[in-house]
Parts: sequence; C-alpha cells; structure tokens
Amino acid sequence: MTAALAPASGPGAGTVQRTVRHLVVYTLLFVLVSIAASGAGALLGRLLGIGSEFVAGDVAGLAQGFAFFLIGGPLAAILWWSVWRRLGEPAERSSLAWGLYVAAMYVVSMVISTTSLLATLSELIAGRTAGWGMTIGGALVWGAVWFWHRWMWRHPGKGPLRLTPVPAVAGTVYGLVIGTGGTVTALAALFDSAVEALTGTTAVGRPWWVFALQALAWAAAGVILWLWHWFHEGGRRLRSRLADVALVVAGVLGACVLAVTGWGTLLFVILRLAFDRSEPVSELLEPLGFAVAAGAVGTGVWLYHASVAARRTEGTREGARLVVCGVGLAAAATGIGVVVDSLLALAGNTLAGTDPRTLLLGGISALAVGGPLWWRSWRPGRAGRTTAAAPEPAGRRVYLITVFGISAVVALVTLLVIGYRVFELLLDGTTPGSLVDRIRAPFGLLAATGLVAGYHFSVWRHERPAVPSRPPAASRPIGHIVLVSAGDPEPWRRAAEEVTGARITVWTRADAPAAPEAGREGPEPEEPVAARLERALADVRADRVLVIAGPGSKLEVIALAD
Repeated sequence: MTAALAPASGPGAGTVQRTVRHLVVYTLLFVLVSIAASGAGALLGRLLGIGSEFVAGDVAGLAQGFAFFLIGGPLAAILWWSVWRRLGEPAERSSLAWGLYVAAMYVVSMVISTTSLLATLSELIAGRTAGWGMTIGGALVWGAVWFWHRWMWRHPGKGPLRLTPVPAVAGTVYGLVIGTGGTVTALAALFDSAVEALTGTTAVGRPWWVFALQALAWAAAGVILWLWHWFHEGGRRLRSRLADVALVVAGVLGACVLAVTGWGTLLFVILRLAFDRSEPVSELLEPLGFAVAAGAVGTGVWLYHASVAARRTEGTREGARLVVCGVGLAAAATGIGVVVDSLLALAGNTLAGTDPRTLLLGGISALAVGGPLWWRSWRPGRAGRTTAAAPEPAGRRVYLITVFGISAVVALVTLLVIGYRVFELLLDGTTPGSLVDRIRAPFGLLAATGLVAGYHFSVWRHERPAVPSRPPAASRPIGHIVLVSAGDPEPWRRAAEEVTGARITVWTRADAPAAPEAGREGPEPEEPVAARLERALADVRADRVLVIAGPGSKLEVIALAD
C-alpha cells in the first residue's frame, strides 16, 4: 500500500529536474553578474573621471550604480560560490547550461570590454577627454569579468565539458571581423589622403591621421584577439562543425565578398577614368582608397583561410569552394543585369540627370570580376556527369538547388514588378517615362536570374541520370530489404535504394561486433558499395531480402520466404 502511494520517480524525472534547475540557476547567475558588472563599471568610471564631481549632477545614475553593485554583486557572489562548489561532480560539470553560461558570458564580456576600451582610445586620439572615465571604467570591470570566465573555461577540474569550442571560435571570428574592418578603414584613410594630396583637393577639417590612428587601434586590437584565440586558445586546431562553419563563413565567404567588392570598385574607377569623365577627377577617385584597401586585405584574409580549409574535411573544402562560387555568381549575375539595364537605357529615352555609360561601366566591372572567379571556382569543364564510383557531393546538390530556388524567387518578383509597371502605364498614361524606362531595371535582373536558373537547372538535370535507376520489376522483383549493418548503415541504405528502389528497413545489431583485425579478413574491397551490393543481388528473385553488411568486408544476402 505504501509503495503504491509513493510518488513517481526514476532516472527520467531526476534528469528533467536537474536540467530545469541548471537552466534557472545559470540564467539567474548570468543576469546577476551582468547587473553587478554594470554597476561596478559605472561607479569606477565616476571615480576615474578627472575634473568632475563624483555625483556630477546625476543622482539617479549614481543611485543605480550603487544598487546594481551593492545588491547584485553579493547575490552574484553567493550564487556563484554555491554553483562552483558543486562543479566537482561529473553531472554538474557536464551540464549543457554550464557550458552555455561560460561561453555566453565570455563572449559578452569580451565584446563589451574591448569596445569600451577602443572607444576610449578613439576619443583620446581625437583629443576629447571629457567622459573618458565612464568608458574606461566599464572596460576595466568587464575585462576582469572576461578573464575571470576565461579562467573558469580553462579550469582543469571544473571547466565545462560541453560547448568548449565556442569561446575560441567566437573570439577568433570577433577578432577577425574588427581586425579586418579596422585595417581596411586605416588603409583607406591613408590612400585617400595620398589621392587628395596628388589632386590638390585636401579637405579642410580634422587631420586625416586622426581617423587613420583610430582605425589602426581597432585593427591592432582585432589582430591581437584573433592571434590569441587562433593560436594560443587552439582555434586553429579545432575540428568541430562550429569551427568549420565559422572558418567557411567568416574567413572565406566574408573575406571573398570584401575582396570582390574592392576589386570591382577599383575596376569601375579605372573604367570611368578612361571612358567616363562626366564628373571631376577628384570625385571619380573618391572610392579609390576603399577599393584598394578592401581588395588587398580581403584577398589576403580569403587566401589564408582557404588554405586552412583545404586541409580540413572534404565537406569543409567543398563548402569553401561553393561559397566562393556563390560570390562570383552573384557578382557576375549582377553585372549581367546592370549591363542589360544600361543597354536598354541607351536604346530608350533616359531620365534627366542619369548617364547610361556610368551604369554600363559598373555592370562591366562586376561581370569582369565575378565571371572569372565563378569560372575558376565552379570549373564547368569538369562538372561532368558523376558516376557510382564518384558520387555527386551533397554540398554540390544543395548548392544547385539553392541557387535555382533563389533565382526562381527573384525572377518571380521581377515578373511581378514588370507587370505592375506595364499595367501602371496602361491605366495611367500621364505618368512620365516610357515603357523601356519603367521596366529596364527589373528586366535586366530578370534576364540575369533567368540565365542563372536555366544553367543550374540544366546542370542538375544533367547529373541526375548518374544515379543508377531502379531496375524493372521483371528483372529485379525485390520489394523490401531488411538491412543489418555492423557499422554506419547509411552508405548501404543509399546503395540499396539506388540499386533496387525497394523499401528499406534498417536494423541495428545489439552485439556491435568489432571490425576484424588487419589481415584476418583480407583488404577492404576498393569497388563502391553500390557495385558490391548490385553484384550480390544479381541472382536474387525474392520479394523480401535480408542483407547483412559487416563486420569488415563481409556481405551476406539471404532471400526470405513470403
């Protein structure tokens, strides 16, 4: 009777309770640490402020700083100490909430402390000293929080066991972004000043070196952060999915976009100097500094990270190549659309104040930069039909479908815009502008997306027949395959579907036999999985078949009775 009335308990209930407790505790700890750090930073900033009173006429701000620090600080310390004592237990240390808290607070404190410090340096370089104490106070306090959580992250006995790569990856990406941006801005200011000196159009106002030094401070901080996390914290050695995605997106994709933008702008400036002198030379050369800086820095960052990606897994290498293909394709398609737009403008009556030559040169610049980049990355001559021995990579299929889908959506939108413009002209003939002027921009975009969608759809259709088709029912009447695999069943499942087209049921072996020793079962066969399975099923005429794959190179096929 007592046992019947006892509350339900078990491992599942304990796990749920522990997860909820971790979520609540670490969320509360994050909030309390943030509140205490904000209050401490405000109070320290007032103390460091030179030439101003402690209250400085802001009683409300001072009261808030005291409340945040004197109330939030002790509560955060008590909660942290109670949590820290229990982190010696494996269940506590392996908690997802603990790893998420350390990673989130590490990133937040790193961003706030570095931006506050760099903002202070920028103000001091510009000669503005008023209010610098508040920003430097926040930088010092949040910097202490940052190093405190870095110590917890690397603690050998109580550091988190989950999400451990996140701080290194986030720090690497953050340092790369602000370092690249600061370097481009500093070099652009330097080049702009040189161009202004050569053309005799030096601007009146703040000296150019002030802005360059401010950007250089951001660049130096970003480089230091990137070097620290990439080399010292082991970001270069990480082989997780998060690290690979960050490498491809930030190091390859972002840098490639920056490089293409810079070189395309540089070519546009050169073409305008040669064929379009409709504006003064000083205005034509205005984008030159940014173009050279963005092209040089973006290319350097891109090539370095592309070389790193080349030493990673096949999926990472393929992803790095495909994102470059996407950037080149986007630039080339944009160039085609702008060229069509400008040609229609030359054929029609353009509006006052517009020059089709400038538009045409912009389209030629984008096409000249994006086209060769896409051709070199995509390699159309090698994009032949895949075979069973060399199956089409999954990333390639995703790329083809994504490009075709985006192009179809853009084409649909441009068709709607063209229809709207046509009906607007038919219903209201008093609106100025010809039909060509109304539809040339969306028509150029439609032409470009139509070419892109048509090409990639044809490539997709061309490569589909490479997948072995389902044999006719008369020659292979297999309707159901029960697959039992000693290892990863996915290659065998795909091969069974390709070879027979039958319904597949995957069973998992409970004994999980180990792979045979080297030399015991002979070398692993070099022929593809699909070819082996097709040869083994050549003489089978049953409706249901049992396929046992493994361990090692073993493959057994058993026909089952109805």
